[in-house]
Amino acid sequence: MPRFKPRLNLILFHLLFIWLIVACRSPQLGEDVTINITVDSQTYAVDVPAGSTVSQALQTAGITVGNLDKTEPPFYTIINEGDLIVITRVQEIFDTEQVIVPFERQIVRNETLPDGETRLVQAGVNGLEEVTTRRILEDGVEVSKTTVKTVVITEALPEIVMVGAQASFAPLNIPGTIAYLAGGNAWIIEGSTANRRVIVSTGDLDGRIFTLSPNGEYLVYTRKSNKPTDEEINTLWAVRTKNLDPKPFSLGAKNVVHFAAWIPGTNSVAYSTVEPRSTAPGWQANNDLYRVSITNTASPRKLLSANSGGVYGWWGMSFAYAPDGRLAYVRPDGIGLVDQDGGYLKPLLDITPLNTHSDWAWIPPLVWGADGNSLYFVSHAPAPAPITSEESPYFDLSALSFSNEANVTLVNSTGMFAYPSVSPIQNNGQEKSFQIAYLQSIFVEQSDTSRYRLIVMDRDGSNRRLLFPPADTNGIEPQIPAWAPAALSGQTGNFIAIVHQGNLWLIDSGSGNSYQVTGDGLISEIDWK
Repeated sequence: MPRFKPRLNLILFHLLFIWLIVACRSPQLGEDVTINITVDSQTYAVDVPAGSTVSQALQTAGITVGNLDKTEPPFYTIINEGDLIVITRVQEIFDTEQVIVPFERQIVRNETLPDGETRLVQAGVNGLEEVTTRRILEDGVEVSKTTVKTVVITEALPEIVMVGAQASFAPLNIPGTIAYLAGGNAWIIEGSTANRRVIVSTGDLDGRIFTLSPNGEYLVYTRKSNKPTDEEINTLWAVRTKNLDPKPFSLGAKNVVHFAAWIPGTNSVAYSTVEPRSTAPGWQANNDLYRVSITNTASPRKLLSANSGGVYGWWGMSFAYAPDGRLAYVRPDGIGLVDQDGGYLKPLLDITPLNTHSDWAWIPPLVWGADGNSLYFVSHAPAPAPITSEESPYFDLSALSFSNEANVTLVNSTGMFAYPSVSPIQNNGQEKSFQIAYLQSIFVEQSDTSRYRLIVMDRDGSNRRLLFPPADTNGIEPQIPAWAPAALSGQTGNFIAIVHQGNLWLIDSGSGNSYQVTGDGLISEIDWK
């Protein structure tokens, strides 16, 4: 018997080993495991086939899961004996409600009222918006709330209060109509600088377009859009200045950044558009051109199709009308004419584009001569080596004659924002002539940031005279000088209107005398017709 004892022990050992393996092995396919499922505030014990995923276990248990519901662990996880599955019910709820938008209060200083006196220009009106929100609930508890859509039903109108600011500026008689933009509103002056009235009081003019019709009867301007800037930048509007109760009306155009102007001899406006972008500079120029009548705004006519716009064309090109209706274009790399019937460009001369190394591009300032026989423009002059031509800091005032096809430099180193402006035709005896007002940069090699001084000269570049401000004072910001449409009796020259430190100034181009007209410091744009 003793000889069988080792063998018996060996058999018992194998039997114990097999039992341990069987006891410890994982459940095989076809067998069930017991798990727990927590859902809708209840916990259930459920037997499901071994090797099931969470998704399969829920199907076996007959539990319906919504498209937004979440589980822990995730749906694709394989479950084991005793695992707990927690289901979170997720609801998405959209609520729409109308929300009152309180009006803003704007205070406008006005020197025509006694100091401290107030006058209500426009009563404020609350706006109304329809706001749609998205709420997320997890097991009945709100975890997030976001606004997904806002529709303006009624725009809010700001309350505008005029506050008197006593001014000591003597009134001046003026010809024509001056329009100016102050505090987001449009004002006009007629007959005398003491006669001022607001014609647009919406408080949202952006100043990109602000131009009077040749007879001063209408003002075309742009308003900031109430939509996100990457959807709509602004809209184009017009108002009749002669009405005692002006009623602005939309021209049905939007995203007008660089150009809008009256077409000579018509009641129509030409404009160019851009496409809004979320990246700098905020748009991609279309370099197109449309024409719309102020009496039939429903049918704009295309004059020029969208195009690349040449070098740096993403910024955009601009245009200028001659007195006889011919149209010139200008872009960072050249100047030419637009065939308005054929809808194509006819290049006249190339300009070296300026590399700004930034998100803006330089467009050469351009204007027609008063007789329509020449173009005055700022040209990009070369610089000594090793500065490249595209990085040259030098800019000249030049002229292109259509009589003899001459291209001449009239003034060297004026600065990139010289903005030549042409006076009306002046009769000097039997000769019909005109003058050019332009800006001269104080720091020639930093003309992009420099202030400027107002200079006037004859059309051939002779008889240059500094007008404003004096050489020992700070200069003015870059702007287009606005000539008076005619001279007053006894004047040796026409008035020129400019903005200095936010105020309107009139400078006699003959005597050089300057007159401050406003003192509230709010003016940003002017025009005079």
